[in-house]
Amino acid sequence: MDHKIAGALKILTHTDKEACETVKVTENEPVSDKKRLFIESYGCQMNFSDSEIVASIMREAGFATTSEVNDADLIFLNTCSIRENAEQKVRTRLKQLNAVKKRKPGMLIGVLGCMAERLKTKFLEEEKMVDIVTGPDAYRDLPKLVEEAGTGQKAVNVFLSREETYADISPVRLNSNGITALVSIMRGCDNMCSFCVVPYTRGRERSRDPRSIIQEATDLFHQGYREVTLLGQNVDSYKWKSAEVNGVSEEMNFARLLENVARISPELRIRFSTSHPKDITDEVLFTIKKYDNICNYIHLPAQSGNSRILSLMNRTYDREWYLGRIDSIRAILGEDCGISHDMISGFCSETEEEHQDSLSLMAYARFDFGYMFSYSERPGTPAAKKYKDDISPEVKQRRLAEIIELQQKISLERNLRAVGKIHRVLIEGTSKRSEEHFSGRNDQNKVVIFPRENFIAGTYVDVLVTECSTATLKGHVVSKVLA
Repeated sequence: MDHKIAGALKILTHTDKEACETVKVTENEPVSDKKRLFIESYGCQMNFSDSEIVASIMREAGFATTSEVNDADLIFLNTCSIRENAEQKVRTRLKQLNAVKKRKPGMLIGVLGCMAERLKTKFLEEEKMVDIVTGPDAYRDLPKLVEEAGTGQKAVNVFLSREETYADISPVRLNSNGITALVSIMRGCDNMCSFCVVPYTRGRERSRDPRSIIQEATDLFHQGYREVTLLGQNVDSYKWKSAEVNGVSEEMNFARLLENVARISPELRIRFSTSHPKDITDEVLFTIKKYDNICNYIHLPAQSGNSRILSLMNRTYDREWYLGRIDSIRAILGEDCGISHDMISGFCSETEEEHQDSLSLMAYARFDFGYMFSYSERPGTPAAKKYKDDISPEVKQRRLAEIIELQQKISLERNLRAVGKIHRVLIEGTSKRSEEHFSGRNDQNKVVIFPRENFIAGTYVDVLVTECSTATLKGHVVSKVLA
């Protein structure tokens, strides 16, 4: 078959190079008698999910969302702190918003999330236009904080909780296509990777009551959603235990939760993120295999392919363990199972040989795509305290370029495997490049583009893939899947 290869790798371009720099804003709600809330969210899916919780809390307090900064009475920036340039983007944005605030003196500006938690009251000293600083576990307190800030006082709550999961709050689905939704199953992280700020900005792990998760996913299905992504910093460590009744308590791990959500309906697709290599079990893999509606896709961050570097990172697994998990995924779920990764170049003291180990791990695992970064030292982390950031920016960038180049090659090879085959795709909406084409994802989380014809978003279609790029698959529908 003559395969047509189109386009170039879409991830990690100069202008859109990092997942943590993704930005989403609220939409206009069609009401005229309420105060207006504008939320700009930076970073990971967890942040976007949190913004939906914030919107729900503030709706109860009498606010409706807007997509126009100039119309807002209250602006929240929900921030990311995982890399320095993500924080710099927020500071640049605040300077722009200060000009808006000067034209509208009654406007309040709040900084939420990880950056707020990391800097706490110091943020108010550095950014004078900010009125409210709130950490990820204090969102229930936002109406009171807004009221306090309205009197001219600075308002702060950065308390980290060991219990808060927001399980009882029904999120307002922001930027929703009405088809796919995020469902948070746990909060915080106990892993203490030496390079990472998350345990300090999001607190310790706590798992949400599974009954509330299953109910939320069920409600979404009845509302017409056809895909949910179960979210956690480390979903595989999900563990919930009920209170004892007559000496008996109920327990649930991630594999059982996954199964319970999958049983809601075979028409509801299930994805999840993120998995940790030390925790993902064969039980989870066999659960994926058992249910056709659990997608054959796993995001399994590696961070490095060298055991010494992994030890310095406190990842609690070595190269051999990681490759063993890759082997299990391939053995249980097959060679076509989609696997993506995170990889860091230039971590403290990384040698050229150790960098080569990362490349060889990628070559062995055959990742479908990846999120690839050069090391960025974060203040307050164990790595910043214990290790010298001794790899030059030039070497970091050169190593990163080699990692990206290899991933481009592997991504293309993996996508070529899809050409000439039929893939089930959930139609999510119009393609970004053409109103005449629809876009959706297949089982392996790959974007598939095809002529829209008379098909409807939110339905499943079988698409014959006829060409590919390193980032997308293209083809045409051969049949609509009947419910």
